[in-house]
Amino acid sequence: MTSLLLLVSCISVSIGVLDVNLSAMASGNLDQIEILLVSRLPRLLAVLCTGAGMSVAGLIMQQLCRNKFVSPTTSATISSAQLGLLLAILVFPQATLKEKTFFAFTMSIAGTYVFVLFMQRLKCKDIIMVPLVGIMFGNALGGITSFLAYKYNLMQAMNSFLVGDFSLVLKGNYEIVFLILPLLVIAFSFANHFNIVGLGEDFAKNLGVPYTVVLFGGLSIAALITASVVVTIGTIPYLGLVVPNLITILKGDKLKNSLIDTALFGALFVLICDIVGRLVIFPYEIPVNLIVGVIGSVVFLGIIFWKLSSHVPSVHTRSAQTTTKGGCGCDQ
Repeated sequence: MTSLLLLVSCISVSIGVLDVNLSAMASGNLDQIEILLVSRLPRLLAVLCTGAGMSVAGLIMQQLCRNKFVSPTTSATISSAQLGLLLAILVFPQATLKEKTFFAFTMSIAGTYVFVLFMQRLKCKDIIMVPLVGIMFGNALGGITSFLAYKYNLMQAMNSFLVGDFSLVLKGNYEIVFLILPLLVIAFSFANHFNIVGLGEDFAKNLGVPYTVVLFGGLSIAALITASVVVTIGTIPYLGLVVPNLITILKGDKLKNSLIDTALFGALFVLICDIVGRLVIFPYEIPVNLIVGVIGSVVFLGIIFWKLSSHVPSVHTRSAQTTTKGGCGCDQ
């Protein structure tokens, strides 16, 4: 997968309205070098960091929440980050990128914590019910964001953050996504702790793992990754949902075994979608969130049907559940 990622990265750098000539750069052509350093290379790095970061964020959230349909998209993390970004623009109209990231991170982590509290109080923790609650909560936050944006005439400014697009990535306005790299290292270092917490509170405490600290620490990592992406690139749906599911189907649920593959495949997936968006109507381009959304929605539906079909209980199992749980399959 690494070799394929390098190959596709080289293809990505070569695509654009202006041609990039390696021989011209080798001979010292400053215009060619400027195109590479100011536009093409920053865009490539932003794509790779975004793909790897959002995929790993989704993997961590699925492990900690013990639900394969939880992700920054279905847990209100992205919607909370968008609300925080709007508040930053309202409170500090001249806010810097770092200040916007701080507001987005604060709101995204608060929204994620509220979602987890909702999830812990759900009596019926069905595999579909949990993300549905997250989607409804996220839509409620999205409604608040849209209301405030319309009221203070900021809808046009907000739309630029609602659409995931790499076309405006240039040197000097994207570097905040490099926050993802140390967060990925931290996530890999604590992968075993996330696995243990994913087995339940009692199990974690019996092994001496501080359940609450690890749980909210992992969610904070996912929230910070999401905030940095929303501020610099915008919203990219389904990425943190479909990529971790595809990798865990192939590699299993052990986080340390699948984390690197998730990061690599997420980066490759977004990079391919970005290239497709740039070539479909060349020299114009389609925002990457549209390409990822179309592909991701199809894959998401496929995963739902596969999960439901693989978890359909037999007649004897249903009878046992009806006898022991009152017939609803929920915790009493």
